Amino acid sequence: MPLNPEQVEARARAMQDAFVEAARRNEWEWIADAFYAERCEYVCEYAGTMLVRASTRDEIRATHYGRDMRVGWEGWSFPIERYATHGNRIITHWWNRGPGRRPDGGYFQTPGVSFITVGDDGLFTAQLDLFDLAHQMHLCDELEDAGLLSPQLKQNWVIPTKRRLIEMLGRKLPGT
Repeated sequence: MPLNPEQVEARARAMQDAFVEAARRNEWEWIADAFYAERCEYVCEYAGTMLVRASTRDEIRATHYGRDMRVGWEGWSFPIERYATHGNRIITHWWNRGPGRRPDGGYFQTPGVSFITVGDDGLFTAQLDLFDLAHQMHLCDELEDAGLLSPQLKQNWVIPTKRRLIEMLGRKLPGT
C-alpha cells in the first residue's frame, strides 16, 4: 500500500534529524540501514569528474556513507535545511558545511540538493545528489586558508577532484 503524504513527510523529517545525529557522532554508515531499501539506486555525479553509483544498501553504506564520509570529513555536517514532498518523492536542500565558522560568524558551506524516491515500506529506493563542485573546491580552499581543512581530505579528495575538474574543463579550450 502506498505511503500517504504524512508518512512521506515523516520520513523526510526523520532523515533531517538523522543527519544532525550522524554529524554529532561523526558516524554515517547507519543511515544506510535506517533509510535505504536493500535494492536501491544512489547516484552522485560530482560534476562529471567522478561517478558514485550504488545499487544496494551495502554499496551505499560502503561508498556514500562509508568511504566518502570517513577520513578527512571530521567536523563536517550536511544539514538538511528544507525539504518538499510530492507523492512518494522528497526533495531536500542541504549544505556541505565545513568545520568552524567564518570571522563574521557564518558557516563555511555550499548548497546541495537530493531527489529521493520512497518505497511503499518507507525505505528509499532511489536518490540523486547534486551540488556545485566548483564552489565546493573553493570552499575547501577557504577552509585551508582558515587552517580548518584536514590534510587527509586535501590529499585524498580535494587535489584529485581539482585535477579532474581542470582536465575536464580544459578540453577543447582554444590553444590547447
